[in-house]
This record gives sequence, structure tokens and C-alpha cells, in this order.
Amino acid sequence: MLSAIKQNDAAVFDLIEAEQARQGISIRMIPSENYVSRAVMQATGSCLTNKYAEGYPGKRYYEGQQMTDAIENLARDRAKALFGAEAANVQPHSGSPANLATYCALAEPGSTIMGLALPHGGHLTHGWKVSFTGKFFNSVQYELNAETGRMDYDAIAKLAKEHKPQILISGSSAYPREIDFSKFAEIAESVGAYHVSDMAHIAGLVAGKQHMSPVPYSDVVTTTTHKTLRGPRGGMILCKEEHAAAINKAVFPGMQGGPHMHTISALAIALGEAAAPEFADYAAQIVANAKRLADKLMGYGFDLVSGGTDNHLILIDLRNKGLVGKPLAKAMDKAHLVCNYNSVPGDTAGPFNPSGLRLGTPAITTRGMKEDQMDLVAGWINTIAENLEDDAVISKVAREVQDLCNQFPLPESFIQPG
Repeated sequence: MLSAIKQNDAAVFDLIEAEQARQGISIRMIPSENYVSRAVMQATGSCLTNKYAEGYPGKRYYEGQQMTDAIENLARDRAKALFGAEAANVQPHSGSPANLATYCALAEPGSTIMGLALPHGGHLTHGWKVSFTGKFFNSVQYELNAETGRMDYDAIAKLAKEHKPQILISGSSAYPREIDFSKFAEIAESVGAYHVSDMAHIAGLVAGKQHMSPVPYSDVVTTTTHKTLRGPRGGMILCKEEHAAAINKAVFPGMQGGPHMHTISALAIALGEAAAPEFADYAAQIVANAKRLADKLMGYGFDLVSGGTDNHLILIDLRNKGLVGKPLAKAMDKAHLVCNYNSVPGDTAGPFNPSGLRLGTPAITTRGMKEDQMDLVAGWINTIAENLEDDAVISKVAREVQDLCNQFPLPESFIQPG
């Protein structure tokens, strides 16, 4: 796949080769990262990169759209079938534009939106103050229960009753527990709000029947197409048919010009993979791995936000260990254990050196690792936490991590021939 790059641009080729090697010898635990199949990767580099396709199938502004129309329709039909949605838009370039387009479709500038605060596990585009969504709209932020580290639906309902948002947002980027979308729907209905769910992190778990689906309980559902869903880097919007025209108009021409047809073709492939029986096994293993890793980490004395996990994600509060996130994350990276430092609820440290560490199990599950390997990972994390300044210990862990990775090469296909 890389021979033409090697021939035409050695500098870029060398960097890609180095990154490919790094991914191969690393246990990648950033919850938003994963590995895609070779089919998905090849589609993103196909001739569809050459094609402009402004508009929608049957209503394009350029000619020569016979294949692009068929591809986009296939992706939309597969998305609707996989998630049980009435309508789908597969054109958003990523999750953030999908969120903003949705807000613009359902509310006017300055309207009140209500989402989970970023330090409590929300996303920037759920109305956080530094995001355009927090500036373009009047944003109200709800928080997790300080004692349990979980969603407090009664408190959310009380806040919604007080502020009467036009849009109530459910979903998160760093919340380790299952979200009850039915309760959000009840709260939204009680105050006359639209319920918008952002399932970017859990879309693969929803597809694999490991998490409640937000689709039956939401006016609109947004998502990225990578993360647990294991597709290309892109975005997608699912909605009730009554909102489809407004959503489509908000995406194009409201937010974007031409869609990325190479990404949409890769998404169609990934959605087909997610409909295969093997995908449910993969989603179940993600959760099993996360639970095992969480249990082992707590056994080493790590304090986990909410006391564990229900999904793919673990959020460690390092304050009881006298540690902060950035030095530990960097030490782990030297040992090929890749995660990200992250704020935790009630964090008084700044966002560039917060008190938490965020881990996830999608990528390592894709490699075929299971509970026994999670025991090793937890032990390595504990070893590094206790030896942050000891390069010899970190190097020893790095060799052990690489040996484990060599036992779990990346699969080229996720669908068994049949």
C-alpha cells in the first residue's frame, strides 16, 4: 500500500513507517482510538479521493455522480438498518461539525442548550465555554454527583426545569458508566426540549448490543464513525424522519461543502462489518476487558471515578496516589502503554496537567487481547506509577509490552469467511 509513497516522498514514507511500527509495538488505550480493517483503510485511499459530490444523492451540483450516489445511499441504508434509525446523514466530516449542525438545525443562535460539563466527562461541543457551541448558544452545564461520580438524573431534571433548554444533550467523552437515555428523554419532554444524544464513544457498543441505544429515545443522535465503531475518521447523524430535512440542510450547505466520498465509502464498509455476528463478540469483549482492567487497577489501590466501568472507558483519579496525569502518561508512553491525561470531577489542577488518566479497551480488544492480558496491563501501569523516574524499570516494561504485542498481530479482516 505504501510503495508509491516510498517512491515519491521518502520523508513522508519514513514518518508513516515509523508510526506504523509504533502502533504495532504499543498497547494503545486512548478510548477514542482503534484499528480499522485493511478494507476500510484501502477505501480511504481509493479513487473516491478524487471526487467532488456537493449535494445529496439525486440532488448533486456536479455531474458524474452515478457511483457516489450509490455509495452514499448504501452507507445511509446500512446506518439506518444497524441502529434502527428513521433517517441518516453520513456527510459530517467529524463529530464536532455533526453536533454543531444538529444544534443549528433545531435551535436559533442564542438559544439555551444543556450538556454535561467538560471536567465531568462531557465534550467540548456540548456547550463548554471555550467551544464555539458555548459561545454561539446560551450554554447551561450539568455535573456528575460529587459522591457517586455518576449521572444525577434528578439534579439534571431540576436544572432543566429551571433553565428550560431548547436542546438537552446526553452523551459524554469521559464517562465510564452506562447512560440511561430514556431518563434524558423524559426530562427533555417535561420541559419541551429536543433530546440530542452524542454516542460517539459508544456507537460500537450500541451496535454490538452492549449499551442502551439512544436512537429510540432521541430526536437526533450524533456520532463519530471511528472509536468503538471501528470505521474511518468521520461523523454521522441519525434522526427521526421529521428532522431529516433540517439536519440535511444544516450539514450542507449550512456547515460543509463537498462530502468526503472516500471516507463515506470506508464508512459503508465499516457499517457492513458492524452488522456481522463477530462484531457483537468484539463489543462484548471490549466491556469485559474494561471491567477486568478496572478491577485489577482498583486492586492496586487506584481510585476510579464512579468506582469502575460499564463500558469501554476507565477514568483514574490519581490524587490518592499523590500523582498527576501528565508525568504518568508520558512515562507510560515510554513503555509503549499509550493513554491520555484527563481532568476528573472536582479537579483543581489545570487541563494541561490534570489529576486523572483516561484509558480505554477498543484497540487492544481489536488486537485479540482478553482478560488475562488486562491483568498484565494493570500490573505494568502500577509498576510505572511506582517508578516514574526509573528509566531501567520503564525500559523493562517496554520490552515486556513489545513481547506481548508481538503475540497479537493486527487482523486484516474482522469478518470471518463464510
